[in-house]
Formats: sequence, C-alpha cells, structure tokens
Amino acid sequence: MFTALIDAFRTPDLRNKILFTLGMLVVFRFLAHVPLPGVNQDQLQALMQNNQLLNLLDLFSGGGLARFSVVALGVNPYINASIIMTLLQQTIPALERLSKEGEYGRNRINQYTRILTVPLALLQGIGVAVFMQRSGVLNAFGPGDLGLTLSILGSLTAGTLILMWLGELISERGIGNGISFIIFAGIVGRLPNTVQQTLEVQQNYIALASIAIISVLVI
Repeated sequence: MFTALIDAFRTPDLRNKILFTLGMLVVFRFLAHVPLPGVNQDQLQALMQNNQLLNLLDLFSGGGLARFSVVALGVNPYINASIIMTLLQQTIPALERLSKEGEYGRNRINQYTRILTVPLALLQGIGVAVFMQRSGVLNAFGPGDLGLTLSILGSLTAGTLILMWLGELISERGIGNGISFIIFAGIVGRLPNTVQQTLEVQQNYIALASIAIISVLVI
C-alpha cells in the first residue's frame, strides 16, 4: 500500500490530483468550524450529547451540525436533488430523452440538479433552524428577527452550494467522485467522537451498530 502511494507521488499528474483533492478537503474541514451567528454553543453541545440521531446525522456533515456551522446541512440537499432528478427521468419523457443525449444531456440534467439543490437547501435549513430555535440553540429565528433569520438561511444554503462546488472541482481536477470524498471526509473526521459519545450515553450499542453499518455502506 505504501509502495503504491510512493509510486503515485512520483507521477506528477497523479501527485497534483491527490494534493488538489486533499486541499479541497482541508477547505471543507475549515468550513465545518465556521459557526453561524446567534448560536448558543453550550446548549448545542448539551443537545448533541443527548440525541444520538443528531450525532448520526452529524457524521455526514463532518461535525458541521455539532457546531451548527455554515456547512451544517452537508451535501444532503444535493444528494436529495440527485435522487429526485433520477426518479423524474423515469417518469417525465422529456427528461428521459434528455438523459440519452450523451454529454449534452448529462450536463443539462446536472444543471437542473444544481438548481433544485437551492430550494431543497432552503427548506432543510428552515427545518433545522426551527428545531434548533425550539431547542434553545438559536436565540432567535423567524419574522421577529428577520435579519438574523435571513443570515442563517443564506449561510446554510451557501454552505451546501460551496460543498457542491468543491465536490465538482474534485471530480474534474482531483481523483474519484468529489461528493463521495466529501462524505467520506466527514465520516472520518467525526466518527471517533460519535463512537465515544455513543458508548458513553446509556451504552447504546444499537446506535453504535447503526453508525458502523452506515459508515461501511457509504465508504
């Protein structure tokens, strides 16, 4: 394995692709530490410690949800948009024909997927923010504080779009599928803390088994 890595770095083109991919993943990890405005971090940590479902979801945001950062939604809206577009291709004749038009058709469908990601990110951002506000994590969210509300929704949506863009850059100039690499990096970065918390909270071995199974399937 190490011999293969050394040989890979001896090839300039492959070395550049590996370094570019690692650089994009570093940007992702940095964004996961940029918090949203108006967040009560103490209340957030207490909420995360007592909610295994949130910890499971946090795996796919690389710790972004645990910090309620700008990438708290991860690439989930983009993945959902991709699934919806795949289903629509089976039910809408125009999209089905478009999918069979080679590279041009794929590019158009990818563009539709990007566009669909925006409203999905807004909807998921509203859902997560309302939950956090009711849990005492957000000091204010809603019409009563429109400025803060728009700032939070804009940041969450922008965070997802940035991750989508980073994934596409990795696919074009790096190695492998960029979105898969971002998901993988999120799991690797968050998995040790999640396993530790799962073992400490009521010895919840069922949740631990679920985390292990999902991690293996994604990887």
